Amino acid sequence: MKRFLALVSFLLFAAACTNQPMDNKNMTSNANTGKEMKSTGAAPSEADIIAKEKAAWDAFKKKDTNAFEKLMTADYVEVVDNGVMDKATSIAGIKDFDLTDVSFSDWKMTPIDKDAVLLTYKATGVKGKYKGADIPPGPYYEASAYVNRNGDWLAIYYQETQSQKMPPPPPSEKKATGSPATAPAKPSDTGADPIANEKIVWDLFKAKNWDGFASLLAPEFVEVEADGVYDKAGSVKGVQGMDASQFELSDWKSLAFDDDAKLVTYTVTMKGAKPEKSYHSTIWVNRGGKWLGFFHNGTPAAAAAGPAKPEMKKM
Repeated sequence: MKRFLALVSFLLFAAACTNQPMDNKNMTSNANTGKEMKSTGAAPSEADIIAKEKAAWDAFKKKDTNAFEKLMTADYVEVVDNGVMDKATSIAGIKDFDLTDVSFSDWKMTPIDKDAVLLTYKATGVKGKYKGADIPPGPYYEASAYVNRNGDWLAIYYQETQSQKMPPPPPSEKKATGSPATAPAKPSDTGADPIANEKIVWDLFKAKNWDGFASLLAPEFVEVEADGVYDKAGSVKGVQGMDASQFELSDWKSLAFDDDAKLVTYTVTMKGAKPEKSYHSTIWVNRGGKWLGFFHNGTPAAAAAGPAKPEMKKM
């Protein structure tokens, strides 16, 4: 969300490039590397979730599909630069990768609610091949959500975004007629439907109601785009140069983490931009009866020329 939901990802928003990225607290840990935590149903520690994530990378590297699958929910989704994948597609893709090395940093776990947590980090120094072609070394912004399923904490969502400077968007088309949009007095009420909530945000963008947009973000809101990581203030600042009329939204899908946390994924298209498409996701949470944006991630589509680079990892 910033471009929230699009800002669309940097997609094309150079405007976002004017923001100052927020540095995650570096909490790199090698404790429990390659080991799975024993799930008891209690809230996991950051070290527990990092261990889970590293175990997934290790299984991916070894092409151990059984170990990999055991770390994921049945309704697991993955968002990468060639679209939104389900669990089966993610697992099937392992055979095409030969990952030899990767380093991690900037680990940070944030509770979503009592049964869900979000883990963000960076992957750098990547070495390996995909279908014989070298994998770009990164850095990559990584995000994974874990949920409590009958006492076991499993990955339900993963998104990867390669760090890069995005080109500016094409010039806006001038409209001959029409009066300036008037910002509504207040945004529409959000609810348990994350798709409807996301569309409310886009209506606020179109109306240039930045205060209304800010009112729909949780205080701890974080946005990840190709050009950096932003807190709530950075996201609100970034959208203020955005021309929402230039974007087309499609491929809406939603997924419930639990009763108080929902995920929406969708595609944003801007004709004439490079790339024209980006893939977005937003986690919405129930805070005291009001649904707020908790996390947003935008990933530019892979270049159309040549074979598209699919998910580097995993989950």
